[in-house]
Amino acid sequence: MFHKTKLVAIATIGLTQFSSFANAQTTLNVVSAGNQHMVDYVKSYLAPKFEAMHPGVKVKVVGTGPGDAGSHKIMEKLSAQNSSGLATWDIDVAVVHQKIGGELVKDGLLSKYRADISTGNLATRDSAKNALGVNVDGYVMPMFHSQTAIAYNSEFVSNPPKSYDELITWTQKNPKAFGYNGIKNGMSGVSFVTGWIYAYGSNADKLSTAPYEKEIAGSWDSAFANLKEFNKNITFTPGNAGTLDMLNRGEIFMGPVWVDMFYSWKAQGKIPPSLKLSLIAPGMPGQPMYYVTPTKASHPKLAREFIELATSPEIQAEGIVKRFNWYPGIDAEHVKNKLDNATWEKLFAEITPNDLAKYGKSFPIGPYFDDIKEGYERKVSN
Repeated sequence: MFHKTKLVAIATIGLTQFSSFANAQTTLNVVSAGNQHMVDYVKSYLAPKFEAMHPGVKVKVVGTGPGDAGSHKIMEKLSAQNSSGLATWDIDVAVVHQKIGGELVKDGLLSKYRADISTGNLATRDSAKNALGVNVDGYVMPMFHSQTAIAYNSEFVSNPPKSYDELITWTQKNPKAFGYNGIKNGMSGVSFVTGWIYAYGSNADKLSTAPYEKEIAGSWDSAFANLKEFNKNITFTPGNAGTLDMLNRGEIFMGPVWVDMFYSWKAQGKIPPSLKLSLIAPGMPGQPMYYVTPTKASHPKLAREFIELATSPEIQAEGIVKRFNWYPGIDAEHVKNKLDNATWEKLFAEITPNDLAKYGKSFPIGPYFDDIKEGYERKVSN
């Protein structure tokens, strides 16, 4: 559990270490949800750069864990501090998932800051304004965008499907050559199923925005029936990594993957160069991580400056794209001239910025998302 005392203790340790100039020392507390490599990125890459630009400032970084659970711990922390009536809170900058970002805005726990930073107009994608039905415009800046897509082996697939319709036809001609992990063994499979509902149930614009209409899910019976039929021609994989493993071994020739994971494996030589990516119509979902600053941050000006640095074209190019193979949080056009051609081509040759704009979708709002997963269990798995 993530407690207030943990942050206070960390800040106290930092100040004790620099007690000889305690009055000059300012501690900027940054809390990040996500996997450890995200926390390490903030701690070992962003923090030293910010400290070098701000003598007398020490950045303290704490991780709260992966998934929405990690973001939820941050929300619990801020809610508790809000209820306590404290004049200032001991989180200055937080990194949270899209869903929790929206909930933090709804609960009045975040400051509206984007207009106050020079990079604020560099992120124009819908996810910078809409967090699963919540208007977050001004309160968030995307750290990066994760995205799912279809990986295929170009040695065996010379003309990959460009849509779900074409994919269905392809699997009928190539039974068991497409694989995905259902909805229980990793989010790449969940994303594929969500894209299926966008294609044959209700479109992404409808399901990614409020208000929730319970009767909508009742119109998906045909989509689920067709998905159950589709599943007869495919191979089930054991997870996100399992899909890539089976692609690597040639057990399948096509399947949905996370783009950043795909390129990281490719760079490590864990999958062959013949594997490529395609983002099919009408689209597949991904999600951003958000930089936010709480309503009563202790150092709001420094918090804005930290986010401004983190979302600058230079940092997005070097830190987000080159280090992690993530899509940048700001619009890709702003990082292009900060990248060498090889890096740009690696990330955008197969899925272009225009493809992302057209086919990169958000996940549905919570109730619709639950309907999709429950519908799959009842009408596809059984």
